[in-house]
Amino acid sequence: MTLQYQLKHGNYHLYDLSTPASRITGEHRLRLKSDTIAIAFDASTGALREHGSPMRIHSWAANARRRLRASGALAKANDIVVVSGPLPVDEINKCLKINGYCRDMFTRLSSLPHGKRVTCPAQQ
Repeated sequence: MTLQYQLKHGNYHLYDLSTPASRITGEHRLRLKSDTIAIAFDASTGALREHGSPMRIHSWAANARRRLRASGALAKANDIVVVSGPLPVDEINKCLKINGYCRDMFTRLSSLPHGKRVTCPAQQ
């Protein structure tokens, strides 16, 4: 499955590019529409664990941390990081495609532009 986020009308749309494009709209299957995005990853490796709506990702992270702590894996539980908000679409897509990129994005998070700032009229 090849996933890609796009910013349309102020919302993040997650498309499954492995599905055929619609004959009517020309778009691939829409998997998610959200006004903000959350990304969960391992701080030590930068490996992406989950992504999607903030409510679901924060819930997933809390449950994953609880299960890891219960099994005695305190370091692994503390290694899970969740970043949420209006993140730049290109940075989100790089996290999906490049293994370990989440850690690099996290180190630059304070200097990244607001994610919903549109730089090109074609992206609206």
